[in-house]
Amino acid sequence: MGSNKRAGAKAKELTKPKKKKVSILTQEHIEYVDWKDVNLLRKFMSERAKIRARRVTGNDAQQQKEVSRAIKNAREMALLPYTNRITTQRGSKSRARDQEDRPENEGEGDAETAIEYEGYSEDQEVELASEEVEV
Repeated sequence: MGSNKRAGAKAKELTKPKKKKVSILTQEHIEYVDWKDVNLLRKFMSERAKIRARRVTGNDAQQQKEVSRAIKNAREMALLPYTNRITTQRGSKSRARDQEDRPENEGEGDAETAIEYEGYSEDQEVELASEEVEV
């Protein structure tokens, strides 16, 4: 057991001390976090629209409180999303097999029944179409 403690102590000595992350607010000398400044607030949010932790952003406690309050106000005013839906493609092999087995004209509706999803990827269109069928 004694040798394990010594090995742990040596490992601690060999690692570099962690450099403290400096906040964006401190770097840019921002004193007031405005809830209308969406570009600034997005820097403190993840891809899924979650508020990033202090250890990630480098904010101190007061700055983190101001940022979180501003993000929550901006969400309430519909400037920022509460969540961002990220879709992942699953089962691409089975989808390819289904398309090979299906005749070319099947699945294509006429102009009256066709639903257009502008601005969506093909995966999102399939997901939206399946949601409409379930409802």
